[in-house]
Amino acid sequence: MKRNLFLFISATVALMLMAACGAAQPQPATESEPAPATEEAAPAAPAEPAEESAETTETEAEPAEEAAESAETMRGSGDTLNILYWQAASTLNPYLSGGTKDIEAASVILEPLARYDENGNMVPWLVEEIPTVENGGVAEDLTSITWKIKEGILWSDGTPFTAEDVKFSAEYCLNEEMGCNAVSYLTDVESVEVIDDLTAKINFGVPKPFPYGPFVGAEIPVLQKAQFEDCMGAKAQECTEQNFAPIGTGAYKVTDFKANDVVVYEINENYRDPDKPYFSQVIFKGGGDAAAAARSVLETGEMDYAWNLQIEPQILDSMAAAGKGKVVTAYGTSVERLMVNFTNPDPALGDLRSVWSEADPNPHPFLTDPVVRQALSMAIDREAIATQLYGAGGKPTCNVLPAPEVYASTANDGCLVQDIEGANALLDEAGIVDSDGDGIREKDGVPLQILYQTSTNSVRQSTQALVKQWWEQIGVGSELRNVDAGVFFGGDPSSPDTFQKFFADIEMYTNNFSGTDPESYMANWLCSEIPTPDNQWIGNNMPRWCNADYDALVAQMAETAGLEDRAELAKQMNDMLMQNFVMIPLVHRGDVSAHSVTLEGVRMNTWDSELWNIADWTRTEQ
Repeated sequence: MKRNLFLFISATVALMLMAACGAAQPQPATESEPAPATEEAAPAAPAEPAEESAETTETEAEPAEEAAESAETMRGSGDTLNILYWQAASTLNPYLSGGTKDIEAASVILEPLARYDENGNMVPWLVEEIPTVENGGVAEDLTSITWKIKEGILWSDGTPFTAEDVKFSAEYCLNEEMGCNAVSYLTDVESVEVIDDLTAKINFGVPKPFPYGPFVGAEIPVLQKAQFEDCMGAKAQECTEQNFAPIGTGAYKVTDFKANDVVVYEINENYRDPDKPYFSQVIFKGGGDAAAAARSVLETGEMDYAWNLQIEPQILDSMAAAGKGKVVTAYGTSVERLMVNFTNPDPALGDLRSVWSEADPNPHPFLTDPVVRQALSMAIDREAIATQLYGAGGKPTCNVLPAPEVYASTANDGCLVQDIEGANALLDEAGIVDSDGDGIREKDGVPLQILYQTSTNSVRQSTQALVKQWWEQIGVGSELRNVDAGVFFGGDPSSPDTFQKFFADIEMYTNNFSGTDPESYMANWLCSEIPTPDNQWIGNNMPRWCNADYDALVAQMAETAGLEDRAELAKQMNDMLMQNFVMIPLVHRGDVSAHSVTLEGVRMNTWDSELWNIADWTRTEQ
């Protein structure tokens, strides 16, 4: 039975409960030796130790002596590690892109102060410990958090990593002219103080029951001040050299980067562990598609790791039978969804297409009608999509926040049953009918004809085909469009084809968040998060939906300590998004990747970057 009650421990549960009564906060997990990888990584329930997965890799079955022997490695003694992310990286600055492929490519170089392990536990990374009220790291009034940096950490150029870099990174992202993709992680941050070279104090304008947004997780690493200090504000996008080759503290550094193609890394000789990393070189290749990526690991063995294998389950199983690789899956918070454009994307509008402003919301001619949006949702058979196209890697959902279970709403479960008849009746009753007999309904004389875009991927194109067929049955036409994933999820503000620009009526993709607390994630749909030309099209509110009541719930959650109260607020936000049909969730996706049978140390992680522990990866002969 799939474990669906996710680990909501130290960093969240205990902190919320204890902070609510002014008591001590959690005893977080400390950095430890890597645990053995599992075929399916899924966190256990709160207050219980993590259970072992029923499926284990061969490395777990090794005798202790063999495992110890295989773990003995020397820095650089391995060959080249070949990684294939079929959505190619377009930048290595995660502050300028919301694309997972960019964030993960950058995570090989750039690191946060703390991150989440494969079980959702927060672990110290560049710091001595996770700050809490009990250890004095979090103020009793919850208005500040103080991080103690480990001694001796160096940037790859040999200069010291200091609290000045932490302060700078916050100021870099908070600059209003920049349009920082990670700004939601800095909600309510008023300032960062440098107490000394190894101590950074983050001050909040309000009590923060969960103060672990800033610099925790792959989305918000620390940048080197010396490298980026001339790239503030509007200049951020212009700093190509810095954005393509950031100096980091990770196990590797960049030697070559070709946007939307390949990244080549070599060992960071100043990395803090003298025995790591094992591989002498890493090649992070982009391009192709999910099927080709899976084949390159599972059948031909030419690649060592392939990410995001969103392909039909029957094909994946057939490839895995070749025996050259292993498929690994982890369930977290990923949801494949349809985003509804509340603005008008008509090309005739020129520079104003899909542009929202408070003075002129630029409303869509028919998708601003909730009846139309509801009918589009009712017509979809989510069970068919999940079963036919995802298999064990997906299950139907009616929520954009499907996990952890404490936050999962049941108020929207009616969407699990397709209702073509009901959708037609709803549109008829609203007077949205086909007046000219061409099979397409009109609203106020405008045909319900939708441009439906997504990235190029066989599962997504199959999903588009199914949805198009169902929408035709309710009198809604659709034109299907797919864009190369490297471009679609890229951060190029000059490209018309990015998901941020949203020059379509409906777009489809998956998103999720690091860790187990959804505060920053739910803040993605604030009015201030709407991408516009003024913020370089960087923002997470793709639908361009602005609601003052929703903004108030986000602010309230930021000030709420009790776990039950926070869960209730998260559900209210989820339900507001769902019941206004701001987006139409389809499938709660498991993250599916594959690695070579010779690759050891992989700990599949859905709560952070999948490459979070790449310094621990080694190779064994099979």
